[in-house]
Amino acid sequence: MIIKESSLKKGLPKETGSVCPECGKLIKAKIFEENGKVMIEKTCSDHGSFKDVYWSDVELYLKAERFAHDGIGVINPKIKAKKECPFECGLCDLHLSHTCLANVDLTNRCNMHCPICFANAAAAGYVYEPSYEQVVEMLKNLRSNRPVPTPAVQFSGGEPTIYPRFFDVIKKAKELGFAQVQVATNGLKLTELDFCQKMKDSGMNTVYLQFDGLNDEVYTQARGRKLLDVKMKAIENCRNVKPKPLSTVLVPTIVNGVNDDQIGEILNFAVKNSDVIRSVNYQPVSFTGRIDKEEREKGRFTLPDLVNRLESQTNFLKKEDFYPVPVVTPISELISILAGEPKVAFTAHPHCGLATFLYIDNGNAVPVTRFVDVEGMFSQMMRMAEKLGKAGFLVRLLGKMKSGKSKKKAIQKNFEKYFGKYIYEDKLPKGLNITELFENVFSDQSKESLGEFTWKTMMVG
Repeated sequence: MIIKESSLKKGLPKETGSVCPECGKLIKAKIFEENGKVMIEKTCSDHGSFKDVYWSDVELYLKAERFAHDGIGVINPKIKAKKECPFECGLCDLHLSHTCLANVDLTNRCNMHCPICFANAAAAGYVYEPSYEQVVEMLKNLRSNRPVPTPAVQFSGGEPTIYPRFFDVIKKAKELGFAQVQVATNGLKLTELDFCQKMKDSGMNTVYLQFDGLNDEVYTQARGRKLLDVKMKAIENCRNVKPKPLSTVLVPTIVNGVNDDQIGEILNFAVKNSDVIRSVNYQPVSFTGRIDKEEREKGRFTLPDLVNRLESQTNFLKKEDFYPVPVVTPISELISILAGEPKVAFTAHPHCGLATFLYIDNGNAVPVTRFVDVEGMFSQMMRMAEKLGKAGFLVRLLGKMKSGKSKKKAIQKNFEKYFGKYIYEDKLPKGLNITELFENVFSDQSKESLGEFTWKTMMVG
């Protein structure tokens, strides 16, 4: 088993742990419903009480936690003696999930000075910039995790593209076996085509591009300067690298009253440029530490707010299209059992994110929920995984089959039998064969066909 039943407290109200935003002390917090919203309230003995919106839609909040699963953590944590979370980590034995995507900060230096900056880059008063050797040790640490070595790494900062040995760490990450190597960047260096090509040649898989809107007024407010031309040039260069485009994810930081009116427009732009843009990963602004209450309430933007804007600003998305990250854990469980070894499982907290997938059909975006019963299919996968987990002989037999006709035929027969009823054949986009896609996923038959499918899909969340 790669996943377990969730230990998360369900329903409302409930208590959880939190920290004082003034002093950082560990304190208790209460999560409860108020006027259709989910609120969080906590009290510090030294700094008083704090109350804020956690999720602006209680219905979505309760839906999300239905899909919670715990992972199995790591069996070789770096810190084995349990300490008081979250003041010591690295990973420790309290973790319920393994690392799916690791962020490695290459530097706190930056070539911009944004008014909005989660990393507080260039404001620390000192330079944090690990040596190449130190970065390599971090990467080796991640790949040494068991039972699932970390499969993906994202270099961040500061601005990681100004790190002196940027291309060397990309090459080393690929050498160490990371399937996905990513960079989170403001895009300034990506205005140089040669730089983009060198990233691609070094092994970069995906660019996470800061992209806050489609007019310079937004960039002036959020980033302190006009940047739209920079973003467009960066995207064009990622499109033009050889032999194939450099997969690009747009990352808009959303601030209420600043660019929340551009959420739909950003997605429409991404759909029109889906030959290079693979995803839009919206980031509701984070307020950390001390901040004026009025300013915090004015700028607060939660995940349900994002879903609401996407529904109202596009003509193809609805609230019910969105699910939390761990909804896909049954796929991990089933693949792990069929493979005979643990595979990556996305057992993130159910309130960490909401997303959906679009299938791009001739420039039109169709949510997968229109032609797949997502909840029904994943529930069936979980039941099948549990059944196969008990039928050891069948699993071993399937695992011993060579990747070929015998294995594919067995999977095809069972897929159609158990999952066919969850696919709405009459609503499938032309040319899309879901049955064949899942056959390839579970039998590892064709990376090429899977790649072709993923270039026609787009994650939004």
